[in-house]
Amino acid sequence: VGLLAGLGAVGFRWMVRGFGWLFFNRGAVLFDFLGDYYVIILPVLGGLLLGPLIYFLAREARGEGPPEVMEALAVKGGRIRQRVALFKALASSICIGSGGSVGREGPIVQIGASVGSTLAQRFRLPEDWIRTFVLCGAAAGISATFNAPIGGVLFALEVLERRFVGRHFGFIVISSVTADLIARGLLGADPSFIIPQLSMTSYWEV
Repeated sequence: VGLLAGLGAVGFRWMVRGFGWLFFNRGAVLFDFLGDYYVIILPVLGGLLLGPLIYFLAREARGEGPPEVMEALAVKGGRIRQRVALFKALASSICIGSGGSVGREGPIVQIGASVGSTLAQRFRLPEDWIRTFVLCGAAAGISATFNAPIGGVLFALEVLERRFVGRHFGFIVISSVTADLIARGLLGADPSFIIPQLSMTSYWEV
């Protein structure tokens, strides 16, 4: 699960970059008659593309991502359709690449969880293990996207499961670390967020 979710996260980041180049580089040429205001058109085009994509092909891929995974865990025993990972990645990369006001964290949670759920269902594992694989996939997605293996584990347990599962905790850690290694090998070890060097000049700042 960590391997596949890690590769999925890497592919998702490449797709975001690709659609960003397509919309903002090629879009600047196509709408050059609008000057700098061409950026207003891009999110509209992105929405027109991804709306029908989600509505007709995978309605579970709508929304932010984590709430849909939480619903699958609470109501469906962790079962998520296989197509959700593909269409969530495609729709979200179009939305982000066109300048939509979303981030990578929500979609990658649903993509990773879908990978884990699909794998568990393919091996016809019991419901308890399907739920565990969903958590493994979500943790792996966060880990690979932000180079944060510990953060991925804590997110899966605290946000999605809302409790620490002692029996399967180790499997979630293994999945998260594996995905982080995949992402670091393919994308490098640079942190996702560069924090500038800060200094306090006065206690009034506190």
